[in-house]
Amino acid sequence: MSRERKSSFAPWRTNMPSLDQLRPGQCGRIAALTGNDGLVQRLMEMGLLEGEEVEVLALAPLGDPLEIRLGDSRLSLRRSEAARIHVSLS
Repeated sequence: MSRERKSSFAPWRTNMPSLDQLRPGQCGRIAALTGNDGLVQRLMEMGLLEGEEVEVLALAPLGDPLEIRLGDSRLSLRRSEAARIHVSLS
């Protein structure tokens, strides 16, 4: 049984984009992480926390994975993982 993270925040109701929808050079602030508990925990352990500023740096030639900047670090995420990270554009 898959356990989804429940939150009163509903990014899909506010037209808030997910990280996979941003283009290289665009920045955003993490507003919510959605998905099963294991994925959300893994993303949070990587430093992807609500309120953190992220920038999309590059997309691989076929569009997956994408490279982001988080603070002084660079991370590569699968497009399916980035789709679970909702951001407010800055």
